[in-house]
Amino acid sequence: MRKKIVVGNWKMNNSVAESIDLATEIAEKVGSGILGCEVGIAPSFLAIHEVGKVIEWSDIKLTGQNCHYENDGAFTGEVSARMLAAAGCSYVILGHSERRQYFGDTNIIVNRKVKKALEEGLKVILCVGETLEERERGVTESIITGQVVEGLSGVSDISNLVIAYEPVWAIGTGKTATSAQAQEVHASIRATVASLYGEQASEHLRIQYGGSVKPSNAVELFGMPDIDGGLIGGASLNTADFMAIVMAAC
Repeated sequence: MRKKIVVGNWKMNNSVAESIDLATEIAEKVGSGILGCEVGIAPSFLAIHEVGKVIEWSDIKLTGQNCHYENDGAFTGEVSARMLAAAGCSYVILGHSERRQYFGDTNIIVNRKVKKALEEGLKVILCVGETLEERERGVTESIITGQVVEGLSGVSDISNLVIAYEPVWAIGTGKTATSAQAQEVHASIRATVASLYGEQASEHLRIQYGGSVKPSNAVELFGMPDIDGGLIGGASLNTADFMAIVMAAC
């Protein structure tokens, strides 16, 4: 049985001091060895070191929001997978729609990042999702399939991979895919992975849902057979809301 995973993506929010306070509150709730699901938080790069110290006693997995596809070099403003691993990160989020939309992360670039992160020992949360225009044109499946296939090109082992389905039209908008809509896409992703890596690997792969997940809809979403937790944005900035979502998965 797949162990559900809930990760809070804090995006460009919270000062270092605010991040320490929030991480402390969440760590006190999550504790060590008491939950039946996996929990992670992704603070800003500036706060990673301090947040890591706060949560190291707990079961929370420190997570990076992005990384570069090279280990070092003249890439001003970037952070490498090797740096994240050295800072204590277990996971890194790659291919988030905001990276694709605002920073030009194509499937090819995402693929390079995925391979480098795995090479450096990080677990990868690979984000995929369609825009509203693509959904209305009826090309959701082809868009998602392309992102999965191209994002995993040359990756032979997916045991350290999580896929997060985030419909772009539902991120930060308050709109949420219905549980049936989300399940349909998750099942399609699992079928695509099965065609690439076989049924056994596909059945072990965890696929999160992201896109305005709230305490009020988490139980129904996480109850779908192919939804294995959530990648949480805005709700992860509030301890009570985030923990309610975590408990819905656990």
